[in-house]
Amino acid sequence: METIITFLGLLVEFLISSFGYFGVFIAMAIESACIPLPSEIILPFTGYMVFLGHFNFWQATVIATLGNLFGGLVAYYVGVWGGRPFLKRYGHLFFINAKELAWTERLFERHGEMTVLVGRMLPIVRTFISLPAGIARMNPFKMITFTAVGAFIWCALLILIGKKLGENWDSLKPYFHRADIVIGGVLLLVVLYAVRKRVKHRKR
Repeated sequence: METIITFLGLLVEFLISSFGYFGVFIAMAIESACIPLPSEIILPFTGYMVFLGHFNFWQATVIATLGNLFGGLVAYYVGVWGGRPFLKRYGHLFFINAKELAWTERLFERHGEMTVLVGRMLPIVRTFISLPAGIARMNPFKMITFTAVGAFIWCALLILIGKKLGENWDSLKPYFHRADIVIGGVLLLVVLYAVRKRVKHRKR
């Protein structure tokens, strides 16, 4: 696992160091199009580049968000045009894990379109959530809006973390993936608490 994370870290560093903002856009588009290139490596390294003075924080955040949106729309329209039959047959070619996709589909069915907004800030879910949204033929305007808002919050947070950690990037890089799981877990608990509270309120 550590070897894979190290390789992905080097790939991210190459893309961003070589292509600048365009590298950030491409990396985030890949991550959002169901290919597991972790944003917990992409975004903190982008923040590190902000720390070095190579990037502007807000420009980097907007470009990362646009990359996330572009990749999300690709996955969304794969869901719209191909549906589940296409994914069952060809999903493995796009690194789509059937179990993770099924999980995000159940999440979408239970909590509706807001899952797209919250899902952009949760591990695993954010990579695959656009597919069930497409299969369900979610309104594309809502899809774009929810994706952009959720992605912007997530991108800003992780870029800020990378910027604040600054010179400690090399020593802390292997831990970003684990930190992502912790952050995602906290966000998931908050969402579940809010849903539970809403259900109790309706019963009353």
